[in-house]
Amino acid sequence: MDVRDAVEADAERLADLTDTPRDVMRNLIHDRTVRVAERDEDIVGFVSYDARERTVHITQIEGDPDAVERLLDEPVRFARTENMAVELLAPESEERARQAARDAGFEEVGTGPHFEGEPTRRYRLE
Repeated sequence: MDVRDAVEADAERLADLTDTPRDVMRNLIHDRTVRVAERDEDIVGFVSYDARERTVHITQIEGDPDAVERLLDEPVRFARTENMAVELLAPESEERARQAARDAGFEEVGTGPHFEGEPTRRYRLE
């Protein structure tokens, strides 16, 4: 599996992965750091994140289990280089993402905001 920076041409595939409009994904690629995971030249997942106030905030992560595990390394590596913490919000219903965060060493630190009516859990890695 290869990981690379997302480019605007990836917006359609990211939209397919998330069931969101292509324009939303195009804006995400322009506004955040977005890394994509490829297997045999097919995008199988992505992570988006930004950094502010001494914390790297993972804003979205999607993909198959192997891709999610590998993609979590990207913001963590950036945070370690910059001596920052990493935070991730995961919907309570997305156990796969929550487990991937725990497996990567994140600790659950409480509840997060509701997204589209669904509660989230907040994970942090110092």
